[in-house]
Amino acid sequence: MKNAKAALEEIVGAQNVIDDASVIESYSSDQSDAPRRRPHFVVRPKTAAEVQALVIWANETCTPLVAVSSGSPHFHGDTVPCRPESVIVDLSRMNTIKRIDRRNRIVVIEPGVTYAVLETALSAHGLRISQPLLPRANKSVVASLLERQPTTIPRFNFSLPEPLRNCGVVWGTGEIAFTGEAGNGQMNLEEQWKSGVAQVDPKGPNATDLMRLVTGAQGTMGIVVWASVKCELLPEAKRCVFVTGRRLAELVDFCYKIERIRLGDEVLCVNAAQLATMLQGSSAELTELRKFLPAWTVIIALAGAGLYPEQRVQVQELDLNCIAQQCGLAINQCLPRVSATAVQQALDRCSPEPYYKLKGKGAFEEIFFLTTLNKVPGFVETVIEIAAENNYDLSHLGIYIQPQHQGVTQHVEFSLPFDPADRIEAEKVRRIVAAASEALMQQGAYFSRPYGAWAEMVFNRDTQATRILRTVKQIVDPKNVLNPGKLCF
Repeated sequence: MKNAKAALEEIVGAQNVIDDASVIESYSSDQSDAPRRRPHFVVRPKTAAEVQALVIWANETCTPLVAVSSGSPHFHGDTVPCRPESVIVDLSRMNTIKRIDRRNRIVVIEPGVTYAVLETALSAHGLRISQPLLPRANKSVVASLLERQPTTIPRFNFSLPEPLRNCGVVWGTGEIAFTGEAGNGQMNLEEQWKSGVAQVDPKGPNATDLMRLVTGAQGTMGIVVWASVKCELLPEAKRCVFVTGRRLAELVDFCYKIERIRLGDEVLCVNAAQLATMLQGSSAELTELRKFLPAWTVIIALAGAGLYPEQRVQVQELDLNCIAQQCGLAINQCLPRVSATAVQQALDRCSPEPYYKLKGKGAFEEIFFLTTLNKVPGFVETVIEIAAENNYDLSHLGIYIQPQHQGVTQHVEFSLPFDPADRIEAEKVRRIVAAASEALMQQGAYFSRPYGAWAEMVFNRDTQATRILRTVKQIVDPKNVLNPGKLCF
């Protein structure tokens, strides 16, 4: 261990190699039920060269590395070591915004840049990025995009990793590569900027699409040291409107119509429990608010940027009214005990502390997957039935439906809050999640981000994909030093 510590100190500096017991313990578990395992060290590199040196050292010593870039809490078990003597590579010191390019609407950032920091920096340039629903303020933007967390503006979602474009990656071999159009030139960002390359096109280098290897990979293929992210103009006019229904099936046709013509910016559908949780307030206030909210609400943010922003919003609202009338629905400017301004703020900001999903009872389990909109009501019925069979209070069950890929697919998410101090309730929720996950997979739900126990359930169903993934892993990380034990590795 002394030799290992000395080698790590030579790479990142003595002050950035940590073996303090309290710090080590904080990386040994998260909010999931992943088995607890203490890493040997936490290292905090500052540059891509230091990350590359760490990966080369890991190959020489066969030491597992687990990359972490977001602040706590963590929820999915992907940052908890699976192997003994692991080293946590904490990328939070790599927090430079390298470039903001308003002309090409691109920002180039390091993995330690968080949503709170990036939002402030971009707004000074009249820009924003499409972000997930109420991300944690200390959540790494790069980590969120690599793990394909759903973003809330489907018309800007041209592929599931959007708005992620190009990446600089240190593969498990220690080799470094640039993805997308950045991979077609010399591997020096400054020189590329001088020659007019803006790292916009995600395809490449050449005929390959290397970025696909690192998205959804839970850090098992490579460590990303920078990324380019597509930006959009900050709206100068914005207004939230709502369409409500007593049953989800009543809203499906309406959602299909507005998603097909890409109407609105943020578009999402939530049940009463999810909407109440999104809004600020204590646990008691959330319980009271749920009683008055509609069973289902489609939230549409109409926005205008550039020329004639107010007129853009007005035209969208007229179109929206026509579609609602065709579907026998009505557009609402507010909700019972909830203003449009409060909902708009929830869409625009990061989550306050504590993280919004923890407000209800202090802990939660969740199920999320991709599907098509017509199948969503059936999946909702399945989860409700299983939760009811296990005597779970359905008034706490949060359901969030987020159109992705310009409405082609839907991210469906169920949140089940529970009291972490109540062992019986905690076990009940975990039983529900396990049973519902199995039932949903049998119905055709696509678990594109298989964390924890989902990995075995997913990969056992697709032996061909598993074989291909393991072959690719052998190419880019032959000694299996990057986050071993995750996915099918």
